[in-house]
Amino acid sequence: MQPENDTWVSEFLLLGLSKESELQSIIFGLFLSMYLITVFGNLLIILAISSDFHLHTPMYFFLANLSFADICVTSTTVPKMLLNVQTQSQVITYAGCITQMHFFIIFSGLDIYLLAVMAYDRFVAICHPLQYMVIMNPRLCGLLLLVSWITNVLHSLLQTSIVLQLSFCKKAEISHFFCELNQMIQLACSDSFLYNMVMYFVAVLLGGGPLPGILYSYSRIVSSIIGISSAQGKYKAFSTCASHLSVVSLFFCSGLGVYLSSAAPHSSHTSAVASVMYTVVTPMLNPFIYSLRNRDIKRALKRVTGVPVM
Repeated sequence: MQPENDTWVSEFLLLGLSKESELQSIIFGLFLSMYLITVFGNLLIILAISSDFHLHTPMYFFLANLSFADICVTSTTVPKMLLNVQTQSQVITYAGCITQMHFFIIFSGLDIYLLAVMAYDRFVAICHPLQYMVIMNPRLCGLLLLVSWITNVLHSLLQTSIVLQLSFCKKAEISHFFCELNQMIQLACSDSFLYNMVMYFVAVLLGGGPLPGILYSYSRIVSSIIGISSAQGKYKAFSTCASHLSVVSLFFCSGLGVYLSSAAPHSSHTSAVASVMYTVVTPMLNPFIYSLRNRDIKRALKRVTGVPVM
């Protein structure tokens, strides 16, 4: 995977979240804890859904895939960071950096697409309840998942091919704890203006596409809930999408915070700290959000673990 450019580097330096040596043990313990909670929490969700026949519905099918994507998003970034802290090394190879960036783009994009698909699922369930199982049939669910995968794999291949065309300086230091696409392009020694334009255009076209779908779905959902006469009916309708709405808000608000912080001058470190929210914290919180407000998940988790869920 050697780039065809004049200035070739064999490795990058990931500067991480802090240069203070006394903070490294705290960062290691904190991120190791969050990573283990993320992996085991989302694995429990997948296991609970797969083992309970009552949860073999479109909503939980997409939730299980979201949990899988959350595990993968965190696993592409945190283990390497923990290894670097433990070995007191900041080095990541060129091939390793490109690979990490490639898979991060795939799974973070898959997260966004699955959230959009789940918003559509809630829209159909609330606005067309009698036709729900007809519309959200297994064939459509599989097709939506397949399209999400193909779109994000192609998106990642395109963005990765852009980075492979760039020349990098001999001292390639990335002010982040993983190889983030925007940081990689900013690091290039060659003129990256055209690549920046292509990157942002593709990101807005493919990455921003699901957001209007989510907003439209929830605008229709809100309209339908307002039209329900009884307070109990409104509460029941809202409770079916409250967990998903919480996850969507957390994901997009944290992502928006990252890009707003990256727009400020000298903000690489601020952006790296802010990105912890959507790369680590949000995947960790998703199992709690979906299990604490969902009786079906609670029941399935109790059956799997033998421990009552609060």
